Amino acid sequence: MTRLAGKTALITGAARGIGLAFAQAYLHEGAKVVIADIAGAEQAAEGLGTNALGIRMDVTDQASIDVGIARAAEWGGGIDVLLNNAAIFDLAPIVDITRESYARVFDINVAGTLFPLQAVARVMIAQGRGGKIINMASQAGRRGEALVGVYCASKAAVISLTQSAGLDLIRHRINVNGIAPGVIDTPMWDQVDSLFARYEDKPLGQKKKEVGLAVPLGRMGRPEDITGMAVFLASADSDYIVAQTYNVDGGNWMS
Repeated sequence: MTRLAGKTALITGAARGIGLAFAQAYLHEGAKVVIADIAGAEQAAEGLGTNALGIRMDVTDQASIDVGIARAAEWGGGIDVLLNNAAIFDLAPIVDITRESYARVFDINVAGTLFPLQAVARVMIAQGRGGKIINMASQAGRRGEALVGVYCASKAAVISLTQSAGLDLIRHRINVNGIAPGVIDTPMWDQVDSLFARYEDKPLGQKKKEVGLAVPLGRMGRPEDITGMAVFLASADSDYIVAQTYNVDGGNWMS
């Protein structure tokens, strides 16, 4: 299991949940991994061995992005893979959306994808050895949802950004692609479930149960269900794939 041997990967939002699962999968494939997060990154890295480094990075702050990426490149001898995983969720009926919620979701989910991508692309171009950039979208970016307008729009923007960046950066041998997961059972879903309970007048846990049963495969996804795609897109196996976003959702959405 050495598809990423000799590579250094930077993963944002990786102190827990899906991001931490990505870090573990990359380490298993032989990569050195930089775990970047606004909190908890150092603690997460401590249990993963000497090939993991934890750094604090706020993807809404350009200085934090620049310092974090410079440290990652120095520690890892460059950066070969960026996985933009940091994101937040919110929901409300259209008539209740606030400017504050809109600004925060787009600042983290869209700008927090674009500007780390931009900074790492500059490092990769200077290195002259190409690279892989993977953006985390969502099945929510494929369609609208009545209560999830801002989040859906933010993930649709990530899919569009992936296409544009992919077409621009491939001339530097930098492949930009994305992953659109379905419903994944992580601690974040407790927050999602509580928001749906509030607006749909359902008991806690009911929405989570419903969305799991609605998946054609028959259950919610687990973080390990999407790590294979993340490894594939980071490896040489995906060298001829450009500007695509792959659904990994148990059959929830076909496109």
